[in-house]
Amino acid sequence: MSLLNYLAALFFGVLFVASFALGNDAGLFVNLVGLSIVISGTLGATFLSYPVGDIRSALFVARNSYTRKLPTEHEIINSLLDMAVRSRYQGMLALEELEDQTTISFLRSALGMLVDGYRPAEVQEILSTEMHYFRQRRAQHEKLFRHMARLAPAFGVAGSVVGLIGMLTGIGEPEIIISTIPIALTSTLYGIVLGNFLLMPVAENIHAKTEKELMLQMLISDGVLAILQEQHNTIKLTKKLESFLTPSGRTDASPSLLEIRDRYQALRGKTMTEDDPRAPAGAVAGQAKRS
Repeated sequence: MSLLNYLAALFFGVLFVASFALGNDAGLFVNLVGLSIVISGTLGATFLSYPVGDIRSALFVARNSYTRKLPTEHEIINSLLDMAVRSRYQGMLALEELEDQTTISFLRSALGMLVDGYRPAEVQEILSTEMHYFRQRRAQHEKLFRHMARLAPAFGVAGSVVGLIGMLTGIGEPEIIISTIPIALTSTLYGIVLGNFLLMPVAENIHAKTEKELMLQMLISDGVLAILQEQHNTIKLTKKLESFLTPSGRTDASPSLLEIRDRYQALRGKTMTEDDPRAPAGAVAGQAKRS
């Protein structure tokens, strides 16, 4: 979520609430009895439907879906290209340093398997299994909020029924009828707003963030397998990884690729000079260029 998303949501949320206050009797939209029926009924039914641990996990995931910023595809591609060149010139064990530096848990797990010498088939199976269960867990969290979004309007109707019953018991007594009409009408309103303005957007945001993370995981998986299978040609690797990007975004990765290659060509030239001090500088530069 970007800052523009939050500002737009805040603006239209305030506009939505203010529209109720434009009438002459804005206080009629506030009814604590109807609100209590909707919220208590929705939460009670939720706790009867899911274990407390699942509800806590869903709330944690919902919070992270709005607060945690994911890396971009370009950042992942540049990291994978860095790994490819580093493993080519320094070997797989050189990736252990990157494993300690990365903050992406999926990439850290993949790097750990590269350093530990897993075979490509084993890496692919483990990463695919991890992606599968990641999707299953997120689907369960998303389902919880969708379930709550269905419950809220239902309990809004229940509140309306409570208000109608109160109206029937007060036939002939205008004071009772006047006091129960707001319960009957506002309960349905609260249920609809709670379900469609809060709970359903949270479920959709979890779904969108999950799809984004799965795409990044697929990108990491394909890149790591290519490195493990010794596909060190950075041009071919770049073309493969850029297939995850939109056509308009595929030109931004080239400068980063050139910087990575230049940096490691210089590193290789420096290493060759240290190993053989008698080697002419021009010869070393020529060998680095041919690599």
